[in-house]
Amino acid sequence: MKAIIHPDTLSHMTENNPLSISSPIPDPPLKPPTLFSHYGLFIFFAVSISYFELVYGLWTFGNINTDYIFAVLFSLPAATVFFLLSVLFSKRINKIVAVLITLFLILMYGGQLIYHYTFHTPFPLYSLIGAEGALQFLDVIKSAILKNSAAIFLFFLPILFLLFFGKHLRLSRPKPQIFFGVLLIGVISYIATILGIHATQEKNFSQYAVYYNIASPELSVRELGVLTTMRLDLMRLAFGFEEKKEKGITSDIEIPTTPPVAEAISSSTHNILDIDFKELIDQENNPTIRDMHTYFSSIVPEKKNSRTGMFEGNNLIFIVAESFSPYAMDPTLTPTLYAMSHEGFVFNNFYNPVWGVSTSDGEYVSDMGLLPKSGVWSMLQSAKNYLPFALGNQFKKLGYLTKAFHNHTYTYYGRNVSMPNLGYDYKGIGNGLRVRKTWPESDLEMIEVTANDYIVTSTQPFHTYYMTMSGHMNYNFYGNYISAKNKSAVEQLPYSEASRAYIAANLELEFAIQSLIEKLEKAGVLDNTVIALVNDHYPYGLPKESIDELAGHTVEENFELYKSVFILWKKGMDIVTIDTPVSTLDILPTISNLFGLEYDSRLLMGRDVFSDASPLVIFLNRSWITDKEKYNSTIASDDGREDTAYEKTINDVVANEFTYSAKILENDYYGKTIPK
Repeated sequence: MKAIIHPDTLSHMTENNPLSISSPIPDPPLKPPTLFSHYGLFIFFAVSISYFELVYGLWTFGNINTDYIFAVLFSLPAATVFFLLSVLFSKRINKIVAVLITLFLILMYGGQLIYHYTFHTPFPLYSLIGAEGALQFLDVIKSAILKNSAAIFLFFLPILFLLFFGKHLRLSRPKPQIFFGVLLIGVISYIATILGIHATQEKNFSQYAVYYNIASPELSVRELGVLTTMRLDLMRLAFGFEEKKEKGITSDIEIPTTPPVAEAISSSTHNILDIDFKELIDQENNPTIRDMHTYFSSIVPEKKNSRTGMFEGNNLIFIVAESFSPYAMDPTLTPTLYAMSHEGFVFNNFYNPVWGVSTSDGEYVSDMGLLPKSGVWSMLQSAKNYLPFALGNQFKKLGYLTKAFHNHTYTYYGRNVSMPNLGYDYKGIGNGLRVRKTWPESDLEMIEVTANDYIVTSTQPFHTYYMTMSGHMNYNFYGNYISAKNKSAVEQLPYSEASRAYIAANLELEFAIQSLIEKLEKAGVLDNTVIALVNDHYPYGLPKESIDELAGHTVEENFELYKSVFILWKKGMDIVTIDTPVSTLDILPTISNLFGLEYDSRLLMGRDVFSDASPLVIFLNRSWITDKEKYNSTIASDDGREDTAYEKTINDVVANEFTYSAKILENDYYGKTIPK
């Protein structure tokens, strides 16, 4: 039976009971705003940047050391900037801005990781000018992304958090005290980080050094992080940057007014030009140029020696071989290349360090005898400079026929302007070189269609320059035309597919050299022709495990990875073995001396390997090798050990060679010093 409530009773209940059904339900008490609700977006950016740096460091270098703290510290002022940009508008627009900033960071870190995986150097912003040309390598980029897909996925976790949990972040305009509070945090954290950097001044290759004094992106990424390295790169690209001498490097050099009493120095006994540095210094008003005159006048020139002019009057064919290495040679598969590397001049301790712009910088070092400037395409930059020591210009001045060929797009890396400035009549695909457009293109075809351009004029001496293409990555049998073409020759080799495809790709170079020698022999000029062959860089497109497989052991990555082969060969010559450390930096002065060319050894950073100059191999990260020691800068920056006097001296020399190489490029120094 239902209970019946009388209306009067209901009225009485409503009047006397605050919780009756007719009374409004009060709102719950307001919670005070939390720290996260006000500063959550700032914390999100700071944590995300630190997280990106952690993933990049672990994935790229395999470890994180105490230097990671600087990447974390720099994340705070960066997070401040991103936070302030994300709270200027309405809540909806602010969320879009925050998402776009996070996407930008993902693309930046992901792009740097892919680039470093492919080229083993940080990506220089200057290379964006070649982005259109890089689209030719989409298959290479796709492959690198697939191989690093796990890291790419990890980079996307922060944006997934922002999209799904962003509602917990305050994205509306903050109150002034919050806005200025975050700004204050950013300023204080930046000042604290800079003070921390200054505290490292006494450390070898310290945060202070890479932040203020030297341009070494590889060291900077390790010491300061990716974001700070890219910021420095952008600032230096926009405003210019001149390396500063590190502590301990002598800044005031005594100008020798008279030659040493024991021995007169002249162009008849030494590889120098008749340059009156004292007069140049007295007449120079530009302090940078005057400093350069002072520096170069202090360099001890190299003596001429028993090898000087050994090849005078001979032809020269200079070949830069794409991704060639000792692992591509075999006495059975590549008998011509193998024999040439074990005859003529035999370099047992030769290195080709990788540089910031891979192929282009590799060419620059071997062609110019200078170190490339960080952050720019040095070869392209040099196109506006006077280059009297370039082999093309040297031989052209002597009446040689000088031609250059590249079996790929003729404009790539700006070779259409740099090659003519080096002294060559230049042809590539698109301006006269007719080979099939495959990926990659055939070196054999290039030799077949170009050899008659210079060999038929056998009454005129010639110097020919080749930049090959067949050894280019990717190394597989489905996307690499050359590897697929030569697949049958390597099918029985006991290696992985990548290793076999790499060897197959380089077989095309073997066939090209065989054809070249046959043509030279048939024309009767082989006995009077020198062939020089060097790679542009080690095969960084080959997985490290494949390099280890071909080497038969785990290859050490700071030095051994860059150990390579330099062929300098003439038919019938006696075998000459060179055991001292040699690098691509030494190629130009060595060839110049052998051919009796006029050059000034003080104005090149490499050495004639047959001179009495001490050997020195320099690497991108400021590591070095001499006949006395191997110095690893990445270890020196961490172990806290004080450098020996010898190490300090060589570090000073290395720093100066980077500094003055850049100054030569920036100031067209040869044009201001050497008569045209």
